[in-house]
Amino acid sequence: MKEKRIAWAITGAGHLLTEIAEQLLRRDDVDVFLSRAAEEVARMYGLKDRIYNHSAKVYRETLHSSPLVVRFSRGTYRVLVVAPGTSNSVAKFVHGISDSLVTNLFAQAGKSRVPIIVLPTDLAPEMISTGPHGDLIKVYPRSVDLENTDKLRRMAGVTVVASIEEIERCLDTCL
Repeated sequence: MKEKRIAWAITGAGHLLTEIAEQLLRRDDVDVFLSRAAEEVARMYGLKDRIYNHSAKVYRETLHSSPLVVRFSRGTYRVLVVAPGTSNSVAKFVHGISDSLVTNLFAQAGKSRVPIIVLPTDLAPEMISTGPHGDLIKVYPRSVDLENTDKLRRMAGVTVVASIEEIERCLDTCL
């Protein structure tokens, strides 16, 4: 039997992006899914070439309704990781909107009962994030974004994490 893989979706957020890229590039069992915005942000952070030159298969968002999502129902993936997850993606997840590659992956993983791990960008009322040039940026998530993160925590089959270490612990459990 062919080993099942990890589907790792990256949205257009810079929060922890460098650390997330380092973590996923250490793995050899990952397929990477990049939203259009993720490609832009990865370029700004100097990570796009590293991601594309890794041994992982990289799938770009070219269509909103991607035939790639059927891989969840076929059992290709053991788990879906969305990290980082923007406030836009989280809002779409909790409201059932599937109009992009990442939101379609999320919906199909849920429908196929594949565990989902999400590291949202909006976890606390006040946060520090690292910008593309290494500068520290203070971020104040809106109450609606924090509420959506809380709703995401209550969704069946979804684990919300706050760090790379938590992603790894969850992956150890799922794998």
